[in-house]
Amino acid sequence: MMMQAWLDAAVGGVLGLLVGSFLNVVIHRLPRMMYRDWLRDAAGNLAPIPDVPSLWRLVMGPSAPAPQGLETAAAEALAAVDRLEPLTLSRPASRCGQCGTPIRWYQNVPLLSFALLRGRCGSCSQGIGWRYPAVELAAGLLFALCAWRWGLTPPAALWAAFCALLVCQFMIDLDTQLLPDSLNYLLLWLGLLGSALGWTGVPVSSALWGAALGYLSLWSIFHLYRLATGKEGMGYGDFKLLAALGAWFGADFLVAIVLASSLVGAILGGALLLAGRLAHKDIPISFGPFLAGAGLLCLVVGPDTLRASVPFAFPLVALGH
Repeated sequence: MMMQAWLDAAVGGVLGLLVGSFLNVVIHRLPRMMYRDWLRDAAGNLAPIPDVPSLWRLVMGPSAPAPQGLETAAAEALAAVDRLEPLTLSRPASRCGQCGTPIRWYQNVPLLSFALLRGRCGSCSQGIGWRYPAVELAAGLLFALCAWRWGLTPPAALWAAFCALLVCQFMIDLDTQLLPDSLNYLLLWLGLLGSALGWTGVPVSSALWGAALGYLSLWSIFHLYRLATGKEGMGYGDFKLLAALGAWFGADFLVAIVLASSLVGAILGGALLLAGRLAHKDIPISFGPFLAGAGLLCLVVGPDTLRASVPFAFPLVALGH
């Protein structure tokens, strides 16, 4: 049995390294795809369309003329966006961000290529950056853990998807202060589906309550903070991410997840301070990486160990419910 567990973990780890390479593509391109869509929508709403009132007139009134040159500039911007090279998660092929040289398949082997190239592009010798192998290694270790714990089974694949999505959300929010809805919603529905299939071990009622209470708790804090200070302390993506985590772990885990996010925040904040990323105190810190890290931490530690370590974080269990 132990040998089989090690074999499963090895297979899972290799798959995780391969998936981790793709996650780097998602982390890099998905925000840029979102920016492009937003710019296209904004320009399209301001550009003149025959027999259709522009967004400016819908907002300012039918008789209000648009600022001189606005509609012409919007039409030119829309045309410029439409002329851009297609950008998806599969197109164009991976290339160096410095010189634009396409990356050969043998230069894209997870971890190994980075080591052989000594962390530099094979064409222009510019540094690649440690985050790329770090994401690959994190995905490999997390997938190996899932395969070790559940074997090469559908529940293991489901939890591996959970890990992959959280790694993406962690890095994207850290870079851009965005939590893409496309990833949050996928995470939420996979959690509810896993509960319905019995693969997460969380009763459906607890998963539903976890999603609802996870969203409403941060939503309430957001509005109370805004009423008290006139400022917005977090984004709606944070509500959705906690809702998704509630669907995966159940309602009784919400307090533990929030506590774990504080721990992750302290560690990550200290690391960023040491790296000089937080040299200026006016730079905002996203809450999403803390939540994503907390979800991964809860998975790594395991539900039983977490309940035994911090029983005060499970008030419903302590009350016998």
